[in-house]
Amino acid sequence: TNPPHFKNHKTASHWARRMEKCVLAYVVTENCIACKYTDCVDVCPVDCFHEGDTMLVIHPDHCIDCGVCEPECPAGAIQPDTEPDSQKWVDFNRGLANQWPVITDRKDPLPHAEEMDGLPGKLTHLKSSEPLRAWVKTNAPTLWLEAAE
Repeated sequence: TNPPHFKNHKTASHWARRMEKCVLAYVVTENCIACKYTDCVDVCPVDCFHEGDTMLVIHPDHCIDCGVCEPECPAGAIQPDTEPDSQKWVDFNRGLANQWPVITDRKDPLPHAEEMDGLPGKLTHLKSSEPLRAWVKTNAPTLWLEAAE
């Protein structure tokens, strides 16, 4: 894995220590879908957020586990990879982060973010994108099955 782009020297040394041992990462979960708040991007000391059309993801290999993004998310869509259901989200975030561009600046949320915040079954909104639907079905089958229920 290539190291992330660091905004300062302190985070670079933290990342080097992280690579020496297994440390957590944070991931974006389903509630970001159709909201796409970017408050988290402003506080991230490394460029580990990636932007899709309807959500953000965190590259788990570039996250330095500082945790500053988690409380900044108005939708509560960011969680540590130690949560019981996190492995599917780690895989989901990693796969999409490898396809989507890095986002480094805050943007306005999606137009109906407030209404969409907290709604169940938001993963089905991803199914409207054919390339994304194919990727999720192949690379995140657990999430695909959940969306179909």
